[in-house]
Amino acid sequence: MLLLAFDTATPAVTAAVHDGTAVLAETHQVDARRHGELLLPAIDRVLRAAGVDKHQLTGIAVGVGPGPYTGLRVGLVTAAALGHALGLPVHGVCTLDAIAFQARAEGLAGQPFTVATDARRKEVYWASYDADGSRTEGPGVDRPAELTPAARSVGAGAVLYPDAFPGAYGPEHVSAGALAGFAAAELAAGRELLPNVPLYLRRPDAQVPAAYKTVLGGKAVLPA
Repeated sequence: MLLLAFDTATPAVTAAVHDGTAVLAETHQVDARRHGELLLPAIDRVLRAAGVDKHQLTGIAVGVGPGPYTGLRVGLVTAAALGHALGLPVHGVCTLDAIAFQARAEGLAGQPFTVATDARRKEVYWASYDADGSRTEGPGVDRPAELTPAARSVGAGAVLYPDAFPGAYGPEHVSAGALAGFAAAELAAGRELLPNVPLYLRRPDAQVPAAYKTVLGGKAVLPA
């Protein structure tokens, strides 16, 4: 197994190569405004660092969110294009599940916890996990005050709203290495991953104005 994994659902642009047992190379850069500019160079770096030619890959794992529309679609479109060009299967992974996988590896194994990332608009994307790391609730998008999280929480959303998420713990953003590790474990166990379809959970910020009307007969129809 040689998986190329990447995620653009959070402010982090992260990519990794995983051989089914361990991460061979990983890169991680936090920049919420440059996903489209940073992703392909990041993929090139990890392939070179791992000494892997893209034609040796056996699959692609990509974070499908939840996340903001603009950043998330960069990863999904890139995964679809690479999968088509190289004839590879594309496996979707809930970004919150990847963060949970990483949190357990870093010390939260054996206890329930909540993962929360920043959804903007004073909301968070969230999911809850039991002591075995299985998702029990979510993913969802809500205001922090409307949630009853577990005693321990991880993710940038938990750090941003400490009053609502006591016991906030790292990591804040997803790691492509953790995403790849989660995907490799699920595939090795014979479990299916998600399709390469975005988990937006809400409508995009940019919307057609309510008063907008289409052009008919070559003339613009203005709102009354």
